[in-house]
Amino acid sequence: MNEPAKPAAPEDEEIRVGPLRVLLSALFWVYLMSSSGVLWLIAVVIRLVTAPFDRRRAVLHRFTCWWAFHYVQLSPFWRPHIEGRDKVPEGPAILVANHQSLGDILVLFGVKRHFKWVSKASVFKTPFIGWNMSLNDYVALRRGDAESIAEMMEHCRRHLRRGSAIMMFPEGTRSRDGEIKEFKHGAFTLACELDCPVVPVMVDGTIKALPKSGWIMRNGAKLDVRARVLDAIAPSEFGGDAHALREAVRATMIAELDRMRGRAPRA
Repeated sequence: MNEPAKPAAPEDEEIRVGPLRVLLSALFWVYLMSSSGVLWLIAVVIRLVTAPFDRRRAVLHRFTCWWAFHYVQLSPFWRPHIEGRDKVPEGPAILVANHQSLGDILVLFGVKRHFKWVSKASVFKTPFIGWNMSLNDYVALRRGDAESIAEMMEHCRRHLRRGSAIMMFPEGTRSRDGEIKEFKHGAFTLACELDCPVVPVMVDGTIKALPKSGWIMRNGAKLDVRARVLDAIAPSEFGGDAHALREAVRATMIAELDRMRGRAPRA
């Protein structure tokens, strides 16, 4: 039996570029960079004022959620949809999201729940935005560095024990075709070790809006970009087996992505 033709990967689709799209994209990035300096100063003030009583930096994170997500709301290219915020439990949990684009980060801040990001160490060096990540005590990671991975795991443990959730991209990098790739084990090892629920969070549409390479927004009309929080999955359902938990979460997310895209579920 012949296999059905494979659909073109989102990265291979034609990008419709015109003078207006270039201009609007440039204005978007100029606004993002210029506004970040002012918002960074506000973040510093918030941290100084709340430091005596806000150990988890929850107030600062809430401001950061507004800071990041307002770019999505103001963008002339994106129409955001955030679903299932109430499924994020209070207290320690590990949120795992698929990763299609840099835009995922802005969209996921729209979940507006307390969590600590795990991100590449190089991002923390970015003026204003990266500095604010350090101010929030988010978690830095150098890929492929065993010592950094161990430090990242311990940093996450501290946050979880204090009652904060963690947000991770278990694929480790952005997907070029928008499909879910293999997962790394760190998030699931932490969940089993500390008996924390894993909360899958689906993101879709961002790869069509902002490709992995390039700065010009894609397509001619407003695109629907979605973040959908799924039901929490307890490690106890798998006897504390991190490998089984990882594969079950990944299968759940693949099935949900098919539903979001209106595709028949895969075996």
